[in-house]
Amino acid sequence: MADHWVRLELDVSTFDAASFAPCVARCRAAGIQLTTLAELGDTPRHRRLLYELNRECSADIPERGAFFTYPEYVERRFEVPSYDPRGVVLALDGDTWCGLAALSDHRTAGFVFSEMTGVRAAYRGRGIALAMKTAGTDFATLCGVDRIRTFHHPANAAAIGMNRRLGYVDAVRD
Repeated sequence: MADHWVRLELDVSTFDAASFAPCVARCRAAGIQLTTLAELGDTPRHRRLLYELNRECSADIPERGAFFTYPEYVERRFEVPSYDPRGVVLALDGDTWCGLAALSDHRTAGFVFSEMTGVRAAYRGRGIALAMKTAGTDFATLCGVDRIRTFHHPANAAAIGMNRRLGYVDAVRD
């Protein structure tokens, strides 16, 4: 039941990306490349790799339940009007896809939505999620909106804390 979820919103126009630049720089210095699915190529192979990464990272979400099958994922993530490969930020360590921050385009409603941010367990604690979320703010600008919205299960303290560190505040319900 989504009513108990923590709904958050970031005002991109006041987001201080410079304060997170050292985190982005540390990731790059460690060999982590930040890119988007659009830059990498929105191919069937890359969509499958994104699915596998998303499935693995989603396993830690409280009350997530079973993850989508690949055909369901394609239908719900790629075959919708809000999908834009420029909104899928990826963290790569060489050929290894180690993180994703997927945003969807809801500009007609005045925001983009942060669908999922996840980092493989072996890569956690290195600031990769913060770096990807920082890069993801560019997608809101690209869409011409100044709001990013998201929601989390209240037990997902790490994700809520990360978003609050970035400047997300409790969202006002429409």
